[in-house]
Amino acid sequence: MNAKTHIVEVTADNIAEHPQAICFINPKHPLYHKKADWLKKQFKNGLKIKLLYIKNEKRAIGFIEYVPGEYCWRSVDAKGYMFIHCLWTNGKKYQHQGLGSLLIQEAEKDARNMLGVAVVTSDESFMANKKIFLKSGYTLMSESGKEQLMVKLFKKGPIPHINDSKSELKKYKGLTIVYSKQCPWVARFIEEVKPILKEKKMNPTVIKLKTPDEAQNSPSLYGVFNLIKDGRLLADRYISTTRFLNILKKEIIRSRDDFQPRRLSYPRGK
Repeated sequence: MNAKTHIVEVTADNIAEHPQAICFINPKHPLYHKKADWLKKQFKNGLKIKLLYIKNEKRAIGFIEYVPGEYCWRSVDAKGYMFIHCLWTNGKKYQHQGLGSLLIQEAEKDARNMLGVAVVTSDESFMANKKIFLKSGYTLMSESGKEQLMVKLFKKGPIPHINDSKSELKKYKGLTIVYSKQCPWVARFIEEVKPILKEKKMNPTVIKLKTPDEAQNSPSLYGVFNLIKDGRLLADRYISTTRFLNILKKEIIRSRDDFQPRRLSYPRGK
């Protein structure tokens, strides 16, 4: 990395000076405060957000959020480890220049007296791909669908593992939304979808995950957003209201088709 960089730790005292800590939501947006308020509470549990700036760039180019594993908001058991919630770098101009690695090193520095660092990576959106962590010396411990639990060990101890979210999933009947404010876009979606539900005269069960322990036992590995219908996971990360309506339309049609009598055809006799 040739450009001069510096990293800023976001705290309850300076969060107003670094609005990108709320993941690109405009600070003037009425729902911006949802994540800001959540963060101020989580800072007390050791959660950290760090932003990476490059000289002559006004906006942060990189972001990382991590927390001691006891307080992580994913469906994993990572006690004794530092756990990375989110990692991103922004802009093609600075791709493949080691910015993500610099941020990962920040988490590792803060975990130097712990067993190691853990993270859930994904082949889909809203989380970094496993490749950057493999390059940083992480090991693939287990997988669930398109997500992976990656770990870098510092000391001997219990290995982090994915919790049994599939068993939790079976407990939910009807249309259910299980969510957390850990992702600001999810918190925003919950508010934006309310008038749509009212218009469609739909009343799904909405459950807010209030504690890390609840998130660690949520019905999907990603944990902080779960759209469920009768024990089936329809979406497990932020979706737009348009995507939500498309899913509902598909599911309503599917449900009706399940109860439609099927016409049987018989071979004609000669």
